[in-house]
Amino acid sequence: MAKVYATGKRKTAIAKVWVAPGSGNIIVNGIDFEAWLGGLETIKKRVRQPLELTKQIDRVDIKATAFGGGYSAQADALRHGISKALASMDADNRAILKPYGLLTRDSRIVERKKFGRRKARRSPQFSKR
Repeated sequence: MAKVYATGKRKTAIAKVWVAPGSGNIIVNGIDFEAWLGGLETIKKRVRQPLELTKQIDRVDIKATAFGGGYSAQADALRHGISKALASMDADNRAILKPYGLLTRDSRIVERKKFGRRKARRSPQFSKR
């Protein structure tokens, strides 16, 4: 097994992910994964999901850089990148991850603001008098 690269995306966040055989270390933006997300346990669990499903949690080292968007979008981009990298490492991993929708890019982005509106769809307040 060699080092594998994949790119994960979510909203405006992008994560560049390198997965290599190792002991389970996850480093994001040069910081340990636990320190990067702090006490946000549900988001940490979401990022680890592809590793737990494929039983690779203590077999691979992950080095990633995430930028753009907020921490939640960056974490989801990281999860997408990890899933894509694991799928390219082994075809069996693809069969495991596909039913959970982890290989699909979540393409929802913010709708643009239109003129004459306060936001994308919110109208100005109506005054009868």
